[in-house]
Amino acid sequence: MAAVHVAVGVVVDEQRRILISQRASAAHQGGLWEFPGGKVEAGESVTRALARELREELGIGFSESRPLLLVPHDYGDKAVLLDVHLVTQLSGNARGLEGQPLAWVTVQELARYEFPAANVPIVEALRSELVDSPGS
Repeated sequence: MAAVHVAVGVVVDEQRRILISQRASAAHQGGLWEFPGGKVEAGESVTRALARELREELGIGFSESRPLLLVPHDYGDKAVLLDVHLVTQLSGNARGLEGQPLAWVTVQELARYEFPAANVPIVEALRSELVDSPGS
């Protein structure tokens, strides 16, 4: 089974809060919370896919991003490769354009939300990146 390549954005605002959204109940891993993003289309760069997905799902843009980590995960019924980028310098106001609930949370508050298994390494990386880094 080929892994689905997914561009994932850890969207961080000026207050160092992180944007998460809840997956639709009918979706794979439905009802759980996630970091926004979506499938990278054939011939599309990760940055371009991320820009497209954030615009389509949330109505926002960004002027800065950098790779954070790669997360391969096999759910058994689906394999994914999460290509995770830290996204800053936002433009626009995030809103759930697909009807999905959104939350802006601190890195400490992430523990209150249930995420798909593939997102656990992202949460762990954010603890190091945003809590243990200078300026936190």
